[in-house]
Order: sequence, then C-alpha cells, then structure tokens
Amino acid sequence: MKICVIIPTYNEAKAIGKLVKQIRKQNLDVVVIDDGSSDGTAKISEDNGAVVLRNEVNQGKGASLIKGFNYALEKDFDAIITMDGDGQHLASDIPYFIQRASCSESEIIIGNRMDKTKSMPWIRICTNKFMSWLISSLVRQKIPDTQCGFRLIKKEVLEKVNLRTMKYETESEILIKAAWLGFKIESIPIKTIYNNKRSRINPIVDTLRFIRFIFREIIFTRYH
Repeated sequence: MKICVIIPTYNEAKAIGKLVKQIRKQNLDVVVIDDGSSDGTAKISEDNGAVVLRNEVNQGKGASLIKGFNYALEKDFDAIITMDGDGQHLASDIPYFIQRASCSESEIIIGNRMDKTKSMPWIRICTNKFMSWLISSLVRQKIPDTQCGFRLIKKEVLEKVNLRTMKYETESEILIKAAWLGFKIESIPIKTIYNNKRSRINPIVDTLRFIRFIFREIIFTRYH
C-alpha cells in the first residue's frame, strides 16, 4: 500500500522538524501544508525531508487538508494518514494504522483518545463526547472520537467525497459524507501528548460551527 502522511500546519516550527524526521525514518512520504505560517515551519519541514505545499495566507485547516488530498490523488497514493503538526500525535503510532488498514475492509481508520483521558483538558473531553455522539447518531456508526485528526483515509474516499468546508469542521464533514456514501469507519486506540499549548480550536465557537454545518449543509443537502 502506497501511503503518504499529510500534516496541516500553522506556525509549528518548534515541533514539525522532529515529527517529519520520525516519519521519514519509516520510509513514508510526508506532505506538510504550511497555512501561511510566519515562522520557519516550511523551511524546517523541507530540511527534514517533507514536500511542502504553501498557502500564502491562512485559509484554515480544512483548506490545507483538501490541498493535501488533491496532491495525494495526483500522485496516486493508495491511502493517506493525517496528523497534527504540534507534537500531540506520535509517529510511533503510524504502523498500527497501516497494519489495521491492510487487513480491514474499513476505508477510514480513526484514532481514539477517549479510553485514556486523564491528561486531556476537560473542555475537550466534553466537546469530543458531544460531537462524537452527534456524528455517530447521524452516520449510524459508532465513532468514539470523531474530533481526532489522526486518521488513515483510503483513496476511494478521497475520490468520492466532495468537501465544501474550509475550517476545523472539514474533519467532521469527511466522516459524515463518507459514511453516507457507504464507507466503513473504525477506530483504534492512540496515545496523545498534551504539552499545555493552547488549542486553536475554540470549544464554543467551533462546536457551534460544527452544529450549523451539520444541520444547514449536510442535512439540507441529504434530504432536499
């Protein structure tokens, strides 16, 4: 299976070099999408062996992911793995995704952090549980951690899912539209490192954006 790792980034110069280096040691291609960073994210990524795609101005995580997906399709990868660039996701967990994908009929393998939440900020626990319940109900598949950005997505999903959002809700849009197209989603446990860095996700604003997206766009599109 030909796989590349896609990492959307915005001002992650402190963590991105180490992450890229660890992934490259696994003989995997790495694609970093630099979303208008003002630090050395792009150069550090390139110096450590990543292909860098740049947005001249900040467009949002969803826009960066879509740019990475398009690149993967153009280069004919069989699957992609998405990771965050801030050091929360561990390169050492990547083989578990690949191993599971090679023997599973599921087209999306998503990380699950919810079995071990001791170090997770409580607001994230609440937000993740609510969104996971809501999305699982909509797609009629149990997804314990729909907000996890560490996931493997097979080529068939990227070819068929038409994404319309540009911000953090894109990760939810992928799951919902993929499930409604009949793709299977399964979860595997992962480790997560919380480094006390403030998340760019606003739990209130972004949760409301997720809900508005689900009810105004997805449900309207599906039933009208």
